[in-house]
Amino acid sequence: MSSIEFHNKFQELSNMLNAFAYNLTKNVEEAKDLYQETAFRALTNRDKFRPGTNFKAWLFTIMKNIFINNYRKKTKANTIFDSTDNMYYINSGGPAINNGAESNIMMDELVKMVDELDNNIRMPFEMYFEGYKYQEIADHLDLPLGTVKSRIFFARKALKEKIYARYGKNVSRYTKAVG
Repeated sequence: MSSIEFHNKFQELSNMLNAFAYNLTKNVEEAKDLYQETAFRALTNRDKFRPGTNFKAWLFTIMKNIFINNYRKKTKANTIFDSTDNMYYINSGGPAINNGAESNIMMDELVKMVDELDNNIRMPFEMYFEGYKYQEIADHLDLPLGTVKSRIFFARKALKEKIYARYGKNVSRYTKAVG
């Protein structure tokens, strides 16, 4: 294949190659770099293309392999290798301290709201929250299974209403805890 034919075929596929590069990287600048690297490698290795084979597949394979190699390089760059016997360097980082103040406050407020519920719906809800199954709750409280399910439903509904009344727009993070 002459260099003019090679260049013309490459130009015909440039839009598809750019689209494929963006599909791989999901970033415009990285896609441009990947396209440019593919063009460079295709031109420098033009003699390795066998006429009669699929030129498009050859280019896409080059691009995919470049992307995979770059991805592996990035992954290795973020990996820390510690060759010390006791892995001193990896374990020498400062302790991570979690500040659970916000979640503790939220749980305290939820507990208070649960305590304010009527006993008829609070007891089944608390037992369900502790991990009891519906049938176990029904047996323990000597209630029909349907009644237990409905009381748990009404407890959740009442808690959601209390949370919404208290927090309004910031309700999503609190209602997840209720269920």
